[in-house]
Order: sequence, then C-alpha cells, then structure tokens
Amino acid sequence: MQLNDLRPAEGSTKARKRIGRGNASGHGTTAGRGTKGQLSRSGGGKGAGFEGGQQPLAMRLPKLPGFINHGRVEYVAVNVSRLDSVFEDGDVVDSDTLTAKGVIKHNFIPVKVLADGEITKKLTVRVDKISAAAQSKIEAAGGKVEAAC
Repeated sequence: MQLNDLRPAEGSTKARKRIGRGNASGHGTTAGRGTKGQLSRSGGGKGAGFEGGQQPLAMRLPKLPGFINHGRVEYVAVNVSRLDSVFEDGDVVDSDTLTAKGVIKHNFIPVKVLADGEITKKLTVRVDKISAAAQSKIEAAGGKVEAAC
C-alpha cells in the first residue's frame, strides 16, 4: 500500500451543501432559509448576549467607578535594610545585581529604593527611583546614589 492509495472509508465523507447555486441544486432561491422572518434576512438573528428580551447580564451588573491609568509605571520596592543584608561593602547596586542576588525576579521591571530599616555599608546605588529619605540614609552611611544607566 502506498500513500497515494489511501482513501477515506466508504460513506464516511459527504460533500458540503452548496446553497444559493440555482434551483436545480435543490438549494436555490431562499437557500435553505425558508420564507420571510428575522432569520431569512442578511445579518438576521439575535445579537451576541441577547437573552430572550430579559435584561442582558452586562447591563444588569453594576459599573465600577473611576478609570485605569494604562500609562502608570509600577515599581518594585526594595528597602535599604534589604540592601544592607544582601550586599557587601563597596558593591554596586543596580537591576542586574539585584536580579543576580535574588532580591527581584526580573531586571526589566523598574526598581525604587525605599528608606525602611537601617544601612551601614557603603554602596553605590544605580536604580530607576529612590526616595529622598533612602538617599539621605545611603549617603549618611558613606555610599552614593547615581542616575540609572
């Protein structure tokens, strides 16, 4: 047996109904839609979400107030106490080193350093944002804050 010898089993396939191809086909004139009425028309029938005249679910549910700002930037918060526990004296803190040390999951998400806790090590911090209190704590410990690359 060859691939070109393969055929479907007898009676397992059926030709599709070719509607609207003349009366001789048996499916001409009304093309199987019957006569008159909503379903016989082009584009006829009920729309998606129609519930038989009952008020549709989308209209029954309460609408939430406000809006969602799609331009909002979400930052990952990292506290100075976490930097103090994870990094050594003189280290550079940026998104790549934070990812390598397991402080954050991904290095493409913007990072903001917050001032919770204490810091004793001299660190060079290069992150997307930093709070004023965190910056003063890092500089008081002898470290420095640089603009993100």
